[in-house]
Amino acid sequence: MKTDAEVQQDVLAELRWEPSVNAAHIGVEVGDGIVTLVGHVNSYAEKCAVEHAALRVSGVKALAVELDVKLSGSNVRNDADIAHAADNALQWVTHLPKDAVKVMVEGGRLTLSGDVDWEYQRQAAIGAVRDLIGVTAVSDQIAIKPKVSMSAVKADIEAALKRRAQTDAQNISVEVVGAEVKLTGTVHSWSERELAKHSAWGTPGVKNVVDNISVV
Repeated sequence: MKTDAEVQQDVLAELRWEPSVNAAHIGVEVGDGIVTLVGHVNSYAEKCAVEHAALRVSGVKALAVELDVKLSGSNVRNDADIAHAADNALQWVTHLPKDAVKVMVEGGRLTLSGDVDWEYQRQAAIGAVRDLIGVTAVSDQIAIKPKVSMSAVKADIEAALKRRAQTDAQNISVEVVGAEVKLTGTVHSWSERELAKHSAWGTPGVKNVVDNISVV
């Protein structure tokens, strides 16, 4: 098992390796495997890249993000321009039903709302607007509409876990309450934890996933 100092050095190295991140403006603190990122970035897209890079490092149990998005002069846009760009971007997403997702922008903070049928559609909407110039944050308020009987969801998720994470599937418990899925148990890495959560979200009708899986 890595020490906190080793995790810190590995996260810093991963940030320096990631070409879309300016690691010079980012500090990393680690306590009991929990990584705190501090500093500032030049765009919301860079902030997301920092988070993803840190989560790739083994030994990271959780992430606390205290990064400020500071736009430079060339990247500043007014809210009307951002809203127009976001609406156009969503219209070009193949997976989204027309006008399923609505856009609101205030102070560079972009809020998405509406209803979709699948988690991958929600993720596609977020991905379409995340890298737009002028965006400082994305608030996801998109709902997933259940269309199947939840009685089949638990079996579908357990089958998916066995296909994708055979080693750790037996250590994960799945509980379905209404349209919410609760995952508990243990895995050996953050990537395996994300795989289990992805399996749950990949089941039609799931509206919320409560991830109580521990990385040991």
